[in-house]
Amino acid sequence: MKTILSALLALVASFAGLRADEFLPGVKRILFLGDSITYSGEYVDEFETFLITQFPAREFTVINCGLPSETVSGLSEAGHAGGSFPRPDLDERLDRVLALAKPDLVFACYGMNCGIYLPFDERRFAKFREGIEKLRAKVKAAGAQMIHLTPAVFDPVPLKGRAIPADRVKDGQMFEGYDDVLTRYSEWLVSQKANGWRVVDTHKAMRAALDAKRATDPAYKFAADGVHANAEGHHVMAAAVLAELAPEKAAKFHTEDAALRPLLKAVRARGRILADSYLTTAGHKRPGMAKGLPVADAVAKAAAMTETIHASVPKEQ
Repeated sequence: MKTILSALLALVASFAGLRADEFLPGVKRILFLGDSITYSGEYVDEFETFLITQFPAREFTVINCGLPSETVSGLSEAGHAGGSFPRPDLDERLDRVLALAKPDLVFACYGMNCGIYLPFDERRFAKFREGIEKLRAKVKAAGAQMIHLTPAVFDPVPLKGRAIPADRVKDGQMFEGYDDVLTRYSEWLVSQKANGWRVVDTHKAMRAALDAKRATDPAYKFAADGVHANAEGHHVMAAAVLAELAPEKAAKFHTEDAALRPLLKAVRARGRILADSYLTTAGHKRPGMAKGLPVADAVAKAAAMTETIHASVPKEQ
């Protein structure tokens, strides 16, 4: 994966010689929003591990409030989850999450579910854009900064016939060319850089990495179900974010190194406690989620784990 990271760095024009106070200045509390890919959170764990190892003098709090099945478009396909519940809409819970988490910076990764796995449709695209704009407005009103991540890739190859061509696909099925829809959503987000938006093109990074792997291994995949990225896919997402924010430090940071495994494990354990707590306390409309501790209890438990986390930092870091 080091070659992937090197390729990403070559695409990024950013600041060099970064001092600790120049990295995300004024930011202490960082909130991640997104769907099941963000809730799964391996890329969030890598991001937090980077903060701990590369900026040890800074005190960051990372809160993962990704919610499986969620959209910003407010749309849901026919018979979602076997008809047991419609997809939750971020806007329903966003005010409560922002009030509870009090972030200085929000990362948001949406799009995968927002087109409900059907061919491109201008009305669905408009709903996605409207949802993103509402998200931005509420984050700004909360006094936080905003960084968008484009959606992960959709890959029909592992689905083996379960993805349907455009002329036969129906609501509730998966369109085999859905990644083209996600590419259009991603291109729109990236185009907003001209308006001052901060956007990391994680979709492009994943597409490039997947295509490179497929050149020598046609069966290679990031997601067994075409949607939910594995650890390597999450690594590409994290690499894209870090390359955008701090390329020189990112070039020296490799989470596949064995020395970082205990730290990553400890960071993930702490992050899960906070994630379940904040999701439960803020409330949402997604059934089947783990019930978290009250926030005060979760914060105390997380704080008690911090000593273990600091002890897990490799000395060479």
